[in-house]
Amino acid sequence: MDHSRVPVLEALQEFRRRGDIAYGPPGHKQGRGVDPRVADIVGLDVFRSDVLSLNGLDDRRQSQGVLSQAQELMADAVGAEHAFFSTCGSSLSVKTAMLAVAGPGEKLLLSRNAHKTVIAAVIVNGVEPIWVHPKFDTERHLAHPPEPDDVRRCLREHPDAKGMLLITPTDWGTCADIRGVARVCHEYGVPLIVDEAWGAVFPFHPGLPPWGMNADADLVVTSVHKMGGAIEQSSVFHLQYDRVSPEVLKQREDLLGTTSASSLVYATLDGWRRQMVEHGHDLLDAALHRAERIRRAAAELPGLRPMGREVVEEGLAASFDPLKIVIDVRLLGISGMQAAEWLRARRHVDVGGSDSCRISASITYADDDETEKVLLDALRALVEGADSIERQPPVHLPEPADLELEQAMLPREAYFGEVDHVPAGRAAGRIAAEMLSPYPPGVPVIAPGEVITDEILDYLRSGVDHGVLIPDAADPSVRTLRVVRR
Repeated sequence: MDHSRVPVLEALQEFRRRGDIAYGPPGHKQGRGVDPRVADIVGLDVFRSDVLSLNGLDDRRQSQGVLSQAQELMADAVGAEHAFFSTCGSSLSVKTAMLAVAGPGEKLLLSRNAHKTVIAAVIVNGVEPIWVHPKFDTERHLAHPPEPDDVRRCLREHPDAKGMLLITPTDWGTCADIRGVARVCHEYGVPLIVDEAWGAVFPFHPGLPPWGMNADADLVVTSVHKMGGAIEQSSVFHLQYDRVSPEVLKQREDLLGTTSASSLVYATLDGWRRQMVEHGHDLLDAALHRAERIRRAAAELPGLRPMGREVVEEGLAASFDPLKIVIDVRLLGISGMQAAEWLRARRHVDVGGSDSCRISASITYADDDETEKVLLDALRALVEGADSIERQPPVHLPEPADLELEQAMLPREAYFGEVDHVPAGRAAGRIAAEMLSPYPPGVPVIAPGEVITDEILDYLRSGVDHGVLIPDAADPSVRTLRVVRR
């Protein structure tokens, strides 16, 4: 296929050349009506490029095939049979993918270290989750993806499960054995969905972890905005084999997706695909070398412990994304949240993630010598200034076994059932009717339908006292909890 072509961008360019006047949405009419004060900040070209696909980039019959051509090019670029663009981010794409495999009342295997988006999908879709627990790293207090044997054990116990959703890489860059998990799923005749939100660039360089399509996954969801060159909410479904019907996937996306898709998302996805095909290897090669320099330099700073391939050598993960700079800061006597706040306030550096133990920074092909220097200078300053950071009460980190809560009700039933609000001191033993997700990274510690324990309450309450955010809780202070009425 001719990857120099960019059907969406070409259609947008032609729309501008023709000078069409639209008498439908968007109401700003390609910027004619936008407040100049807004345009001064976000740029008038944003509005000029905000065009409907129907009766804009294409006609009402889509006879020019603008979007379908762009999606075919994307599929070809990454080695998939089909690709579908999504303008609502992978949060919606994952929900759609799950609904394409399992419907209400049916079973689906899910990595328990899943983002709250997955739990939300369980609630919305009404599936019965069969949790596959991650491999827990006690020393780092980190959950790595589950292994093929974990999946085999769950499928043996639940042969009526409709498929498996695997999250890889994790927010901290550790990756699953996708090929091994796919082999197990296919032995049982069920599809493997991979939430590879952080892995959109993986197809374009051999130095990156294995790409889901190359590792025999059936359906892979990526967030191109995370590590690629498309704007926020840019997501793509990639599909191969016949275990998931493209017709069903498209209809489920139509059920959940927007009818006012953003041309800005389509255009930037289209242009990013061309960039990766033409220049991706060299761009990513430079990013990989940069990330390795940063990791080595950070390792030389006292009190900082960057994570790298040792997690693979220790048998804790199948591979590791080297573009993730994950640094344990506990030896400085502070938490990752405190480090993140200090870096933002004192150095104007915003890290990508933080928790009670560590911070993370994503290095992409957009980084250059200046951003490399800024990050390393900021880390040096953090080490030098750590003693001045006020000590907070410690977070009481639970034992791995304490994180595996009993699922007493279906999440949907617990979430939509009759509820009581009880003080935290009386919540142990009750069934949760809400999600409680320390953010970031946004993995629920408690999901609806799970039995609350004292150990988890201690973890959450001590986390809040330390400064952890739990934004999805009805009471973010966790003084009270929503529980199922007895």
